[in-house]
Amino acid sequence: MIILIVAGGSGTRLWPLSIPDYPKHLLTVVGEKSLLQNTYERAKKVTTTDKIYISTEISHAHHVIDQLPEVSKDHLIVEPARRGTMPCITNALQVIAKTHGEDEPIASIWADQHIRATDGFAETFRYASKVAEKYQRIVLIGIEPDSASTKFGYIQQGKQVDDELFLHEVDSFKEKPDRQTAQKYLDSGNYLWNAGYFVAPYKVFRARIEKYANPHWSEQLKKIADAATNQQEKIYLDYQDESIDTALIEKTTDLLVVPASFDWLDVGSFDDVHTVSPKDDNDNTAIGKNALILDSENVYVRNEQDKPVAVVGIDNVAVINTDHGVLVVRKDLSQKVKDVVNEIKKQ
Repeated sequence: MIILIVAGGSGTRLWPLSIPDYPKHLLTVVGEKSLLQNTYERAKKVTTTDKIYISTEISHAHHVIDQLPEVSKDHLIVEPARRGTMPCITNALQVIAKTHGEDEPIASIWADQHIRATDGFAETFRYASKVAEKYQRIVLIGIEPDSASTKFGYIQQGKQVDDELFLHEVDSFKEKPDRQTAQKYLDSGNYLWNAGYFVAPYKVFRARIEKYANPHWSEQLKKIADAATNQQEKIYLDYQDESIDTALIEKTTDLLVVPASFDWLDVGSFDDVHTVSPKDDNDNTAIGKNALILDSENVYVRNEQDKPVAVVGIDNVAVINTDHGVLVVRKDLSQKVKDVVNEIKKQ
């Protein structure tokens, strides 16, 4: 199978650590490697390096090259501008199909997620690849929920497919629910978190785009596939800005889904960053020189400058000090950091 690593993003939810030209997949959150580097290592457990591609945006493509020097230039697909995940992914799929043909399953995965169970990751994607090829349908990979989370969308599982124990049809998608609804989903045992993973051969993706998506997408896809190299950038810039979820996945009526057999965390806030970070006996994490925490609990401090940063007598906060700014946030409200970024842009 073929792996497409989507390494995009605008760096809003982990500001000031993450910025548009250096978004979160480039960050080292745990250990010595970045989220992107760890994702590439996971992909190598699924397939060979000649079948791993990375799609990234031009503003930080040079950072991707720096972090993954072993990736050949023809396996790096660079967007000339940000246009949402639908143009990013469909463009990358057609590039891959030119080299590998249209029959081999392609898995689209994200570069900015934290996964420890790499063997389970490889096993799940190989199974999804097998059933995608067998049934010629797009296969999603959902995450078994372990809490009534309101941070994720949900996939409702439908009937079991044939004798495949872990394969179900997709009944519906649910937006991020309130706490009470999320608890009902969890209690039912019939819902999975939507991680945004999917697997299918290129010809299956193309057929579903032609059948379910706005005609704009199939027209643009054909244009860019047929165009000379020096014309492709102009065609790409004419793409609408839309996510692949709303443009295609949620409109497709014959999707399949399998549950993931690996732990998973979308590192979408400093609360998540703290969750996966090493902690002391008071659940505190201090990263960087001159980062001090006294008489506090459940605190995350990251200092990337020489001047000392100290937190005293405060609980449940994240404090981040970088060249790009200083953030102090209550951890349970850290999803609102993107609102801060929007306000900074306005000013």
